[in-house]
Amino acid sequence: MSGDQLEGADNQLRDGTAKGVAAWHQLVTTRDPAGLSALLADDVVFRSPIVHTPQEGKARTSMYLTGAMHVLGNEHFTYVREVVDAPNAVLEFTTRIDGIDINGVDIIEFNEAGQIVDFKVMLRPMKAIQIVGQKMVEMLEGLASGSSAP
Repeated sequence: MSGDQLEGADNQLRDGTAKGVAAWHQLVTTRDPAGLSALLADDVVFRSPIVHTPQEGKARTSMYLTGAMHVLGNEHFTYVREVVDAPNAVLEFTTRIDGIDINGVDIIEFNEAGQIVDFKVMLRPMKAIQIVGQKMVEMLEGLASGSSAP
């Protein structure tokens, strides 16, 4: 590849990352998981702080992110810091569940089309991991059984 071709690929990746970050913020703001289908690459991998194995594919990742939107995405949820270095974005967030203050990060990798190819969530403190784990199990069981999310 020539220098111009490399620069073009870098610009494409930067543009895709910016597009993906904006789409993710819009999805979180509206709390509408319907947008996940277009935002997730077919071979996306989701890395949970609760489940020790990576969850592969659009369907599984969509289920976990939908559950997380309902569990974490309450009136207390806010992103407080963002670091973007294409193709990666690290979004730090805070929220509160059942009186427990939660601090976490979403580490997201995007492709040139602005689709998510890798999504990792990290949480603290330990009480947060425990309460989120419990609530996620309940939410995922509901989603798997086809009942509507609260």
